[in-house]
Amino acid sequence: MTTAISQSPDSRYWRQLYKAAISEIDKSKLPERIAEAEKAVVLRARELFRAAGDNGEETEALDDVMYALHALRSNYQNLGLS
Repeated sequence: MTTAISQSPDSRYWRQLYKAAISEIDKSKLPERIAEAEKAVVLRARELFRAAGDNGEETEALDDVMYALHALRSNYQNLGLS
């Protein structure tokens, strides 16, 4: 089930940056991609916090994405690529 807010341009922006981070094959660009995605996720979470309405699905997705980005960063660092 998709809500109107999950289809907003702001929602698409953080999703695009997240997809760019998880699909980045150039390891030298990965930290930058992760940071960009994290910033977009945090900004979107702040917007949803201030917004009225039912934003539960997108808020949960943002939490999941932050967890995944943290895991991606940790794996990158554990491999000694940083």
